[in-house]
Amino acid sequence: MSVFRELAYNVAIGRFPFIAIAGVVTYVSFVVTAGLVSGKRWSKRLRRVPVRVHRWMALWSLAWATLHLLMGISLYI
Repeated sequence: MSVFRELAYNVAIGRFPFIAIAGVVTYVSFVVTAGLVSGKRWSKRLRRVPVRVHRWMALWSLAWATLHLLMGISLYI
């Protein structure tokens, strides 16, 4: 867990620690994944996107969320 603790606050991108960047990336990724499915109703271009793209985006979002969670938990252990 010390690896995640070091990663959470010692790696800074700009003015923000990496845990904040990972949280923002996770949130945006979940919103884009959900928007891809709900946007198929209104956009003809999005209707052509295969379901596997949605699945890969969901897995990508879960990976970022897991990283963010591990960094957050490591700060309290």
